[in-house]
Amino acid sequence: MKPDFHELDIFIDVARQRSFRKAAELRNVSPSALSHAIKALEEKLGLRLLNRTTRSVMPTEAGEHLLQTLQPAFQDIDQAIQDLRILQDTPTGTLRINVPRPAARLLAMHFAEFTLRYPRISLEIVTEERLIDIVAEGFDAGIRFGDSVAADMIALPVGPPQPFVVVASPAYLARKGTPVSPRDLKDHLCIGRRFPSGRCYAWEFEEKGTPFSIRVPSSLMVDDDDLMLAAAIQGAGCAYVYDALAQPAMMQDKLRPILRDWLPSAEPFFLYYPGRRQMPKALRAFIDVLKNPSLPTTP
Repeated sequence: MKPDFHELDIFIDVARQRSFRKAAELRNVSPSALSHAIKALEEKLGLRLLNRTTRSVMPTEAGEHLLQTLQPAFQDIDQAIQDLRILQDTPTGTLRINVPRPAARLLAMHFAEFTLRYPRISLEIVTEERLIDIVAEGFDAGIRFGDSVAADMIALPVGPPQPFVVVASPAYLARKGTPVSPRDLKDHLCIGRRFPSGRCYAWEFEEKGTPFSIRVPSSLMVDDDDLMLAAAIQGAGCAYVYDALAQPAMMQDKLRPILRDWLPSAEPFFLYYPGRRQMPKALRAFIDVLKNPSLPTTP
């Protein structure tokens, strides 16, 4: 009969401590329990491993040989178990997130920070505008505005509030004049935004705390914020975009903000995911970076 792992582990403790009593204290068992285990091990091997007296316990020649052979192997086993515990505490694996392109640009620094903090996690960001079933398409989570998140999802606000801005080029404003209220936009050229669903975005405003939206006349229709900004810089009309995305052009006076007092309060993006009893550690780490970033958000 072969000795088992438990008996060999007990032998190492007793041989190291040179005492059944001390080894028993380490293992929180009785000395007699260890004595029975050593006796069973010796019977299985057909060798005496320990010389016992009333004052001491010493390995025999066979016992010393076994001890020197077992110790490195058991140290390797202990290290392997410790490594597993580290892996258990350190998030690993692949994390797939579905994000609209503008949000991906605005949160890009946080994605980079995440990969630096958690190099064992492979982060995949898929950018697209259409609303999808993230579970059916194999994503761990998605990022959208709150009103786009399905009711059966858990949604958490992430990142800073993202205000919008209406902008136009100085040349356009010199040619067409500056609108004073959103209702003046009917007499202006506007660059529209069409979503993958086919819906055109109605520009959102607020008057004395009451929100309202306007379907502006579109001289140009696009499906991408970068195209909208580029067209506005060229003087094609007014554009309704994220303020952070327009900041570089506004700082260079390529675009100027208009209708500032009519814009609604800024809201953050929401990260959403299906409710689960145990959230994957990689997703929990991702949420922590988005909610507690150390790097600034830049377009």
